[in-house]
Amino acid sequence: EEALFAGELWGVVSTNALELGSDVGGIDAAVLTTFPGTIASFRQQAGRAGRALDDSLAILVAGQDALDQHYMRHPDELFDRRAEAAVVNPQNPDLLRAHLRCAAHEDPLVPTDAGFFGHDMEELATSMVADGELGVRDGRLFYAGGGAPAGSIDIRTSGGSPYSIIDERRSELLGTVDEGRAFTQTHPGAVYLHQGDSYVVDRLDIDHREVWVHREEPGYYTQPKVDKDIAVLGVAASTTQGPLRVLHGRIAVASEVLGYQRKSIATGERLETVAVDLPRRSYETEAVWWQIPADVLDAAGVPVADVPGTLHAVEHTAIGMLPVLAVCDRWDIGGLSSALHPAFEGPGFFIYDGHPGGAGIAPIAYATADRLLEVTLDALTGCPCEDGCPSCVQSPKCGNFNDPLSKHGAIALLRMVLGASAGHPVGR
Repeated sequence: EEALFAGELWGVVSTNALELGSDVGGIDAAVLTTFPGTIASFRQQAGRAGRALDDSLAILVAGQDALDQHYMRHPDELFDRRAEAAVVNPQNPDLLRAHLRCAAHEDPLVPTDAGFFGHDMEELATSMVADGELGVRDGRLFYAGGGAPAGSIDIRTSGGSPYSIIDERRSELLGTVDEGRAFTQTHPGAVYLHQGDSYVVDRLDIDHREVWVHREEPGYYTQPKVDKDIAVLGVAASTTQGPLRVLHGRIAVASEVLGYQRKSIATGERLETVAVDLPRRSYETEAVWWQIPADVLDAAGVPVADVPGTLHAVEHTAIGMLPVLAVCDRWDIGGLSSALHPAFEGPGFFIYDGHPGGAGIAPIAYATADRLLEVTLDALTGCPCEDGCPSCVQSPKCGNFNDPLSKHGAIALLRMVLGASAGHPVGR
């Protein structure tokens, strides 16, 4: 900071975290490498320059992500759009349980505290007393565990208790990864990046919640193969969107990493497919899903053989575009498409909160379902590629290796659905 203010430095290159912790308000220009994910973050980062009375310059260099390309096609939205809706779900039972532990440790809880914690407090507190997490004394609830409960809480993520990532050769802690991403990003054989350095995972110790790695530049990256199932637990709301039915409710997600692919960094060529043996992970969360009658796909001109790829492409692109409407990241969101899902015995696709209990993203996706499919179609039709690319239908976190995908089928389906929902006559 001192060298910058003294004019000894021409500029500073930093991560978002370092930028937030540095006083660089007097700079003349800000260069943003890729869209930071939200309008709010974009304006905050651009506003690092020009805090004095002099003119300033902000430059956004877009990446190939669908969200980046959306704003390249609609630059006015960077200045005209309101900031995205902030989402929070204080009634998430997993988070509420942790909140009650910490609160009871600081000051025993009384019945009137339900006015702050919500109507679910009484039922959850009863369960926690039965589990021995809370105790009762003189009509008040106190924390019954040993020591402070904060040690079991990771303030950086809500994806479950963290796993420690350890450099095996130096026995040095590199960082942590939350439970939700440990199996997909740090499975045995995975290539893990830390501060620009490449590490290969030697073993994943589930019992001790540790990931042991060694430093290596293997010349390839890894992509997991994930098998996933969704069971519908309950429907909170439903509506129609043209010929489709849109629903919001609770689901149970079960996923299992079956293996991974090694791909060349230089060419992207698939080098090898390796199987892994990891336990199945299950959790409950919130979701929005679209039920699509088979005759709608037929009327849109989608061949039967292209139905799985069509639904998969719509799901991917919609997930990539959801941050236009809510403060979230595509890595916070999960999805599943199926040509014949057992919950409704027909075609459809799900978008769900990737955090146990839900993070409040799915209700916004449900409330803005029309707009979400509109920006999804815009992303598909606005991308100049022929058959699909990372700027539209391909996802960097797809557990099925981005196969199958049908960009043409997705466009045809969405054009029909949005035309019908707007009351326009739709022909085959």
